[in-house]
Amino acid sequence: MMAAAYKRIVVKIGSNVLTQSNGFPDLARIEHLVDQIVTLKKQGKTVVVISSGAVASGRSMISISEKHDAVAARQLLASIGQIKLINTYLSLFEKQQMLCSQVLVTKEDFRDRKHYLNIKSCLSILLKHQVIPIVNENDVVSVTELMFTDNDELAGLVASMLDADALIILSNVDGIYNGNPKSPDATVIREIKRDNDTVSSYISTAKSGSGRGGMVTKLGMAQKVARLGIPVHIANGTRNNVLTDLVEGNVVNTFFVPEKNTSGKKKWIAHSEDSATGVVKLNEGAARALISGQARSLLPVGLLEISADFKKGDIIRLVDENEVLIGLGIAEYGSDKARERVGQKGEKPLVHYNYFYAVG
Repeated sequence: MMAAAYKRIVVKIGSNVLTQSNGFPDLARIEHLVDQIVTLKKQGKTVVVISSGAVASGRSMISISEKHDAVAARQLLASIGQIKLINTYLSLFEKQQMLCSQVLVTKEDFRDRKHYLNIKSCLSILLKHQVIPIVNENDVVSVTELMFTDNDELAGLVASMLDADALIILSNVDGIYNGNPKSPDATVIREIKRDNDTVSSYISTAKSGSGRGGMVTKLGMAQKVARLGIPVHIANGTRNNVLTDLVEGNVVNTFFVPEKNTSGKKKWIAHSEDSATGVVKLNEGAARALISGQARSLLPVGLLEISADFKKGDIIRLVDENEVLIGLGIAEYGSDKARERVGQKGEKPLVHYNYFYAVG
């Protein structure tokens, strides 16, 4: 797909793009990004923004002594900073006669189908009314295990949920390099396909400035979203006109080539590994059939054991004989019935192939 053909775009703006070296917000950069989003809107595109920067905004308003623990300090800064951040966006968009809105989410909101669809309908009504949603993790209540790895994970979820035409991740480098970005002979990998296994070996595990995640999480999320059928770009948000140039195909970036598009339900399942309840162990034949790439459902004859309980409609983890996760799926019936049918032929599928997502 030509970038210019993108109609619905999710743009993730990282902390390191929005923050100056002193840890305070870079207001000129934010204004320039808003101008570009307005330009895209005027071209008839729909834009959803996943924005970091609440903690940096809070830091510009209050100083907190070092003796507080990191979680409490983050909650304080995010709670104060989120208002400042959204007001910054609001006034900049209002100047251009456009409306933005605040959507704060936690990982919990994506765990069950009902919550997931609630967020989806909220974003849909905003987009229908030409509002630009500014989505961020609710850092005030999201602490430790409740947190997304970082906003890249959140961006991947939102892009999948809205079936976006593209996910653009803005970092402070031009893309994924085939070496250390600071090294003079390293160059940007312009295109990554699914079978490109060498890419992860290039990436430093170092964090990127003020953000929680590094390039490793960006790579993992980008590959996952591309596998679900959505084009992904990692580009340099500190470059002038990066968004408008990228959509015109005029900027160096790393492009993740999308595979065949998958259904909305499959996109939800793909991001639900953490919230899966039941665990089902499969025999070798069933495991092989499911990951063969052909449309195969999981029949009870392929079950070895039910290792953890679940109800009908739950997302369950499917593991092979060595307990290795091979996929996730929606259970067509509960674990009680599944136990009765283990190893039996001629029974209804436990997971229909339309609701199975192969991991890996």
